[in-house]
Amino acid sequence: MSDENTQFWLGLTKLEGLGVRGAHRLVEHFGSPQAAYMASLTELESCGIPARVAQSIFAQAGLKEAARDLEASAKAACQVVAYSSDDYPPRLKQIPDPPLVLYVRGDVKVLSRYALAIVGTRRPTAYGGQVAQRLAHDLAQRQLVIVSGLARGIDSAAHRGALEAAGKTVAVLGSGIDVIYPRENKRLAEQVTECGALISEFPPGTSPAPENFPIRNRTISGLALGVVVVEAAEYSGSLITARLALEQNREVFAVPGNITSAQSFGPNHLIKQGAKLVDEWMDVIEEFPAEIRMQLLPPVEASDEAAAQPQTGSLFEQSLTPDQKAVFDVLRADQPLFVDAVLTSASIPQPRVMTALLELEMAGVIRQLPGKNFIRKL
Repeated sequence: MSDENTQFWLGLTKLEGLGVRGAHRLVEHFGSPQAAYMASLTELESCGIPARVAQSIFAQAGLKEAARDLEASAKAACQVVAYSSDDYPPRLKQIPDPPLVLYVRGDVKVLSRYALAIVGTRRPTAYGGQVAQRLAHDLAQRQLVIVSGLARGIDSAAHRGALEAAGKTVAVLGSGIDVIYPRENKRLAEQVTECGALISEFPPGTSPAPENFPIRNRTISGLALGVVVVEAAEYSGSLITARLALEQNREVFAVPGNITSAQSFGPNHLIKQGAKLVDEWMDVIEEFPAEIRMQLLPPVEASDEAAAQPQTGSLFEQSLTPDQKAVFDVLRADQPLFVDAVLTSASIPQPRVMTALLELEMAGVIRQLPGKNFIRKL
């Protein structure tokens, strides 16, 4: 169901010379897009927008086109989600220039879940395609929504990986919601719609013009907690997405590649610049805040055998699970220990070590220091 202001939000997208940021400033000034359209010409001209834009709004420009968009969207079986709608993804609102409206086919609720973007070249090597698909599969299994752009290559591999894991995925288009590009991804787009959402900020019928793709890239990164770049040449659009992610205060990850391959320039360059090197799903999740990790990593249950063992030691130690105790015993109160040393020293598998570290941190008995170092607080 559309927000009551949807037509007015859409109207603002039709005005030349206003722009997304200008529209947000205008709405902030008047309180709503409808109030802006109801304002007098004097009020409009005094709020800092160009005179011709003020005159266009006063003349109700854009509203007829907006009504046609709403009709076309209904025919395309898509929902129009305005910025003021309760369904608008809250994480996207955090970026400097969030889209005024989103055209959505599929489950709009999935846009508000924890998500990770996976992007890269349209011409990947076999290695790049396999890594993207595997990462997407493993992360989707951990309840992360996989966001990408439905392009050939890495984007398609990421969507397919999430679908294979029976997870959720979102495709952000650089065209109208009814214009699938590339055409061979029409079936993939249908699968994404069934298991997530297809979205665009461009009205129905918009062709995939080159200038649209940098615009949609900010939405890809804006929906996500972070962006993983898997293979990208020197001037790849994926590097634009990574830069936008940094500007939006998102995490940036990169999969290292063969130094002799042109497609490895992008991720290898990002790693040199400080991006987190990724070769498995845990490398991504361990960078997220503790409260998010706790939701993505299910607690490890003690086995019946371990639970049946007699408990000894202090009351505090008796309250720990076997995994938590194995990790706690490795840590010291007088010297931080790097995460790799914890993984090596604790006699349990790596995923269980990471889960135990998270549980101990949430319980307040250990502390994580900068650089993935851990220290006891007790």
